[in-house]
Amino acid sequence: MTNVKLLPSQIRRDIVRMVHDAQSGHPGGSLGTVEFFTALFFDIMDIHPDRFDPQISTGEDVFILSNGHITPVYYSVLARRGYFPVSELKTFRKLGSRLQGHPSVHDKLPGVRIASGSLGQGMSVAIGAALGKKLNRDPHLVYSLHGDGEFQEGQIWEAVLYAGAKGVDNLVSTIDYNNAQIDGRMQDVLNLGDLRAKLEDFNWEVVEISEGNNLDKVMEGLKNAKSLTGKGKPVAVILHTKMGYGVDFMTDDYRWHGKPLNDEQLARALAQLPETLGDY
Repeated sequence: MTNVKLLPSQIRRDIVRMVHDAQSGHPGGSLGTVEFFTALFFDIMDIHPDRFDPQISTGEDVFILSNGHITPVYYSVLARRGYFPVSELKTFRKLGSRLQGHPSVHDKLPGVRIASGSLGQGMSVAIGAALGKKLNRDPHLVYSLHGDGEFQEGQIWEAVLYAGAKGVDNLVSTIDYNNAQIDGRMQDVLNLGDLRAKLEDFNWEVVEISEGNNLDKVMEGLKNAKSLTGKGKPVAVILHTKMGYGVDFMTDDYRWHGKPLNDEQLARALAQLPETLGDY
């Protein structure tokens, strides 16, 4: 298994290079969730990349990416975890590529179980997968990731209400709470108020990770969340991150939600991100 400490910088290199090469994509949220993806795929989840089958989820944990626009980080981690060759990252958003701008199941890319990116839907899918595991008497868990702006969607709250009311306690849903979305600061677009209190009122256990870009803290927080499963309530993780983290001129700037880097910006970004595992 790859040394997890070496992964974040390399994954960030993958992200900025992919988006620059395609001149399209979503670098901000991807850079901000690197520690989450690293912890989840290299430490927390019980997964088997060598025998992935999108139609069969028994016998391993399942991950559902709801905010599907952050494919640069998703694809980098899947490749680095062994789902498909790292060299395929160079095809990101190219014609005929399996690495579409949003996850697609059309070309059967290993690691991807659902097409996603229509915000709000992933929670419902994750609940369905979790209930399926209960029916199959599979003790494994379902993990999902959502943007904080995604919690402005009505379908999310129907799903949150259902999971809490029905005790879907094999589900761990993480909210990337970076306070940034495509139109600006979240509280300026549509403020969520006290998200923790809302989730607890809907009968969820809540874990907050205040340092969402600190790999050790993220691993610790996700292990805590995992320990709370199986006790009658779904588990939510409020993960406080910074959009664009790791690149100084992108950090905490919502304008990098979906903007590619130019040549000069790529050079500046790469100068801040050591190549630890080899570029694709």
